[in-house]
Amino acid sequence: MYPILFRIGSFEVTSFGAMVAVAALVGLWLFRRELRRSGLPLDAADAGLIGVGGGLIGAKLLWTLEHAREGPIAELLLSRGGLSWYGGLIGGVGAGLAYIKIKGWPIIETLAAATPALAFGHLIGRIGCFLVGDDYGMPSNLPWAVAFPEGLPPTTVSVHPTQLYEAIGLGLLGWLLLRWRRSGVRDRMMLGRYLVGAGTLRFVIEFIRVNERVAFGLSVAHFVSLGAIAVGVGLLAASQPGLPEWEVRG
Repeated sequence: MYPILFRIGSFEVTSFGAMVAVAALVGLWLFRRELRRSGLPLDAADAGLIGVGGGLIGAKLLWTLEHAREGPIAELLLSRGGLSWYGGLIGGVGAGLAYIKIKGWPIIETLAAATPALAFGHLIGRIGCFLVGDDYGMPSNLPWAVAFPEGLPPTTVSVHPTQLYEAIGLGLLGWLLLRWRRSGVRDRMMLGRYLVGAGTLRFVIEFIRVNERVAFGLSVAHFVSLGAIAVGVGLLAASQPGLPEWEVRG
């Protein structure tokens, strides 16, 4: 693991921060490409920029809430890692939706164009989590298990590298999303498949994560995953041939 890439005086440039920046750049590039493919205004990429800011804020706030018992709130907010993907999804999509609504762009179509960017951006962010030693799993004696002596929190016991498990799954999901986009899958179905795929992936991996369980043996991420899956299933059901179409537009 490489938590600190270099220092400029007292300022530290972390591997996690660098990967988040790369994720934002790659995500915005993919978003613009898919907007062009769909014939949507390229200005809609501005919603992605706003979403990045809202996502970072939401990700940090939810992660801090989830780990509030582990230390002072100020220290958690300023820690070198610690971002909740679901907090980022809620904050980012919420901020982006508000901007899309203000501009009057079609919501479902614009969000569907963003799905590959969301998957690959999340993948890169998970690699950043691995490099900084954050969001790892339970102890394991598998050959690929990893210890994070400088992690968040540190562990000298080998654990499941759940960050990489999720990154691999997201790579497959992102590849499928690009193929579906090229084959003309309907926008609502695209969005539904993304939510079901990403939600299911996180729900399964969460069982070997070390997050605190809040009810019924499940963590906050488990419940948010179930919510994402439910919304995705609803979108998929509404996309079936023969059912009346409904539009969500600004």
